[in-house]
Amino acid sequence: MVRRAGAGGSGTVPAMHAFGVSEVVERLRAAGGGYEIVHESPGLELGVYVLVAPEPDRQQPHADDEIYVGLEGTGVLEVGGESVPMEVGKAIFVEAGVEHRFTAYEQLAVLVIFERAGATSP
Repeated sequence: MVRRAGAGGSGTVPAMHAFGVSEVVERLRAAGGGYEIVHESPGLELGVYVLVAPEPDRQQPHADDEIYVGLEGTGVLEVGGESVPMEVGKAIFVEAGVEHRFTAYEQLAVLVIFERAGATSP
């Protein structure tokens, strides 16, 4: 399930806005995991993804490049036949269209940064 944090519905993006990542991690952990968008603007999406065992990572390849940044916990990101350890403070780039999923976690929280290639620059 994908949720949007602080959905205002105005359709405009302010020049600056602050958002709480740790609060989103806690909320998603309490719900048994999930993904919540914390920021969207032309060309960019930031979200928080929380996985809680034994629930598997069911994500599919994405249409856009992305970067995962470890926030809490540890796990392994299986990317195109390679196993890459994920830990707090580590970042992993995944090219658009590449099969990938997290494994070997008890609880894992990552910040997800998507480049939305289809968006136009202002």
